[in-house]
Amino acid sequence: MVIERCAVDDGWRIPEELWERVEPLLPPERPHPKGGRPWQPARQMADAIFYVLRTGCQWKALPRSLGAPSTVHDRFRDWVEAGVFRRLWECGLVEYDERVGIDWEWQAMDGAMTKAPLGGESTGRNPTDRGKQGTKRSLLVEGRGVPIGLAIDGANRHDMKLVERTLQSLPPARPTPTPEQPQHLCLDKGYDYAAVRQTVLDFGYTAHIVPRGQERQAKQHVPGYRARRWIVERTHSWMNRFRRLLIRWEKKVDHYLAFLHFACAWIAFRAATVIAPPVQRAA
Repeated sequence: MVIERCAVDDGWRIPEELWERVEPLLPPERPHPKGGRPWQPARQMADAIFYVLRTGCQWKALPRSLGAPSTVHDRFRDWVEAGVFRRLWECGLVEYDERVGIDWEWQAMDGAMTKAPLGGESTGRNPTDRGKQGTKRSLLVEGRGVPIGLAIDGANRHDMKLVERTLQSLPPARPTPTPEQPQHLCLDKGYDYAAVRQTVLDFGYTAHIVPRGQERQAKQHVPGYRARRWIVERTHSWMNRFRRLLIRWEKKVDHYLAFLHFACAWIAFRAATVIAPPVQRAA
């Protein structure tokens, strides 16, 4: 019982402001013409899904105060099929852009690998983990680190192979780069290929791929120097705080992407709240 109270009272519920954005995106509840158990409140189901995302617990380990594990998982599956979490991320980006403004000038992309012991779609042998099954997420962030693009594949997939898919996942509101307002994309040495440079150019970016040797020299001669792409590495660290993302337990790629989109939405909404001044609400 103590664990259940902690799960409810100590910050594992989604904030009211975020729930106000989630609720309009939810599909209508299916009718029960033949009776049966009534549907559990959607807010309770959202809190339970968020609890799994933050703690990384198994579905069967959910505190009963948050709902029956099978019920929560069924609702999660329904919301995945309805595209709720992807649209929530898009809504977060819209709000962040309205309140703060997406920094399109300097963007950064990088990949991160995660264990996937159960295998499944978009997994592969991790060459840095003795060939064990893993998955890779390719993340694109704007100038302050808010995620604006995402793609996943097997851990054996090279970063350069995910560039186009990651850029294609950008929100439709991206402005067209111009000579007066260019858009720069920072990448590490692993992307230093002619094909990558051409793809980046096709999307209207100016590529910045700095070899690590030059970075080491800059660190020696420029006090406090950090490569511009550190911003995406920090965002990967933010995402790893959602413990469900540290190890991929989902065999279905759509379910894993849903958790990633939920985390991206949380980061976007939080950035809009922390960076921007609070919105004055009418009494």
